[in-house]
Amino acid sequence: MRQRFMILVSAVAAVVAIVPPAPLAGQAGRRDLQGIWTNATLTPLERPAELAGKEFFTPAEAAEYEKQGRERNNADRRDSNAEADLAVGYNAIWWDRGTHVVSTRRTSLIVDPPDGRIPPLTPDAQKKAAARAEAARLRPADGPESRSLADRCIVRGTSGPPMLPAGYNNYYQILQTPETVAILVEMVHDTRIIATDGRPHLGQKIRQLLGDSRGRWDGNTLVVETTNFTGKTNFRGSGEHLRVVERFTRVDESTLLYQFAVDDPQSFARPWSGEIPMKKVEGPLFEYACHEGNSSMDNILSIARDEEAAEAAGKKEAR
Repeated sequence: MRQRFMILVSAVAAVVAIVPPAPLAGQAGRRDLQGIWTNATLTPLERPAELAGKEFFTPAEAAEYEKQGRERNNADRRDSNAEADLAVGYNAIWWDRGTHVVSTRRTSLIVDPPDGRIPPLTPDAQKKAAARAEAARLRPADGPESRSLADRCIVRGTSGPPMLPAGYNNYYQILQTPETVAILVEMVHDTRIIATDGRPHLGQKIRQLLGDSRGRWDGNTLVVETTNFTGKTNFRGSGEHLRVVERFTRVDESTLLYQFAVDDPQSFARPWSGEIPMKKVEGPLFEYACHEGNSSMDNILSIARDEEAAEAAGKKEAR
């Protein structure tokens, strides 16, 4: 996996290196999205119930909300029971919470619907969600395939689309050529390759976990449409008919406005959208070695086999 990753990044970097800079520089610098960006933020995806009806904080409220959030999420606190301490997992140095509450003062990343909440799932999507939950309950560790895509280090929610922040590993490196935009995602080191040369989407029979992305320029904004998802992607209850439209706008030297719109009539009662200001960082962006040194999958499966063996032995003794 590491070798493939390094080959891909080297290939993209080589293409960028040999392409003359004139096509990007000739666009007033506003279409140059290249760099390393972070979407780390304390602003929640959905508006908390206690903030219903309040779209923006005042500056004082934003500062207080950030302070409370940092205290609430302080992973170095050890003032609870041992089980709660164990569940924390990491101390605070590993977390990347961000400070975007102060810069945007929004109470949710979702801007539409106006209530800042993800629309309800359709009846069909609810049935599918219930079936997945029941399967996970009945067969939690039959094999690696019964674990989530995240557990198996195949894909994480930060990869997108839409690209949403997590508690850590929120860096994205963008590279451009005149015909392609590549987004290297820190988490699980996925690389999204977005063609901007006008080629059509893949045929409907070809499905991918991250979908099939095609980009175009709308003035200074890169607009990316992604379709052809699989049913396994399951973004917040979505299905294979999910369609995501993203907009990347270079607001200034240090800010990239990221906007996204989610449309899946089979899964959600209505479309919904949100936005996150991404901040430029120096980096570097390190490889995220999800599996290496991680014994969780081995432990989960081996314990399940031990439990099965004990149950079989118990039944044999009972006879």
